[in-house]
Amino acid sequence: MTHAKIDRASGTDLVNLAVDVGPVPMQAGACLILDTKPGFDVALAQRLIAQRVQAIPRLRHRLVPTPVGGGRPIWIEDPSFDIDHHLRVTRCPPPGDQNTLLDLATQMLSQPLPASRPLWSMRLVTGLPDHQIALIACFHHVLTDGMGGLAILAGLADGVTPPPPPDSFPQRLPPYRRLASDAWAARLRALARAPRTWQYVRRAVTDLRALPRAARSSLNRPTGPHQRVAVVTAPLQEVRRTAHAHGGTVNDAVLTAVTGAIRALLHSREETLPALVVSIPVSARPLATIAQLGNQVGVLPISLPTAGTLAHRLERTAAITRAGKAAARTGASAELVASVNRISARLHTLRWMLNHQRLIHTVVSNLRGPEQPLTLAGATIRTLIPISLVRGNVTIAFTVLSYADALTVTIAADATHVPDLPILIAALEAEFAAMREHPSTDPTGNPIG
Repeated sequence: MTHAKIDRASGTDLVNLAVDVGPVPMQAGACLILDTKPGFDVALAQRLIAQRVQAIPRLRHRLVPTPVGGGRPIWIEDPSFDIDHHLRVTRCPPPGDQNTLLDLATQMLSQPLPASRPLWSMRLVTGLPDHQIALIACFHHVLTDGMGGLAILAGLADGVTPPPPPDSFPQRLPPYRRLASDAWAARLRALARAPRTWQYVRRAVTDLRALPRAARSSLNRPTGPHQRVAVVTAPLQEVRRTAHAHGGTVNDAVLTAVTGAIRALLHSREETLPALVVSIPVSARPLATIAQLGNQVGVLPISLPTAGTLAHRLERTAAITRAGKAAARTGASAELVASVNRISARLHTLRWMLNHQRLIHTVVSNLRGPEQPLTLAGATIRTLIPISLVRGNVTIAFTVLSYADALTVTIAADATHVPDLPILIAALEAEFAAMREHPSTDPTGNPIG
């Protein structure tokens, strides 16, 4: 065996570990539905995935602490790595429809991954209608962010030629002298940056004071382990056309649809909100590769209008998101919040803080997937559903993915506090239908042109 290079957990990685408190683990994933034919060889698909996993280094790594004085935890190859611990075949419970499949995926993402192994798991699911097969993937957020998760899934698809695994496998923990020397070098670099750090902190505090505050509503309640997941789809080109017609992006159109749907949900509860405060994860990189995963995501909290026609809300949303990105609030303030989270975790107060935060109403994560359909073991991946559960006191969250010609919005909701999820689903479908079928009117019949 050879010594591994020192690959330390980043500050964002440590945040994802720190906030992994409460009943729902910090895990996310996806459900891929394969358009298979009778006689599809599930065992072959399992072997192909197992082979391709070997060429994705992070899927063989686990995060281990260093001895005292050795610095942050490091990623190192698991010498006892066994693909059977991570990849299994299971049968979907009856009736085997999409809702049952999503329940199975929700249950899988709700189970904490063992820290003694690489933090991911997958299941090939049989027993679906029309001989279809599904692949459910689950990743801990410390392993990768959403863009990295997409890179992993793309690396498992057909037609991809990943780099070969290193010959020196497994590798052992670097000697303590190397760890300590590397840690002290990092501390000295941090001391050299100290004067700039204080300026950075002051700017971060200013940014945090400027952030919107979420008005009280039933959207904020401490969430529990019982969650429900639903999916709403829309033609990507139709949504893009409507967005561009009003000076916005696809993401702006999605945010507008979300605000309209939540307005309808709150109306059914006899509540109103003048503005919906949404947390938008923003990636610090244009793309991710299987060689460079990890986490490079900041957050952008924005206050969006809930009143007005679809056109008015879309145009205002586009202007607000442009201003928010131009202000670059995803840098200093995000790092300061991350530091506060790490300190709170050490003081055992983080869970209380997450369950009582009043900064945001909901989270909307938007990812851009492959523009062309992928295949796995010769079968087309017909549907790609992103899944991320709700945590803290946010009872509803949205994960959005564009794949091929479809836009998929996954709604995750706390089952106890959102018994009226069907109302939200119908309202979101109505918002997209207005963009798709009647581009000149909104769901209430008001003109948007």
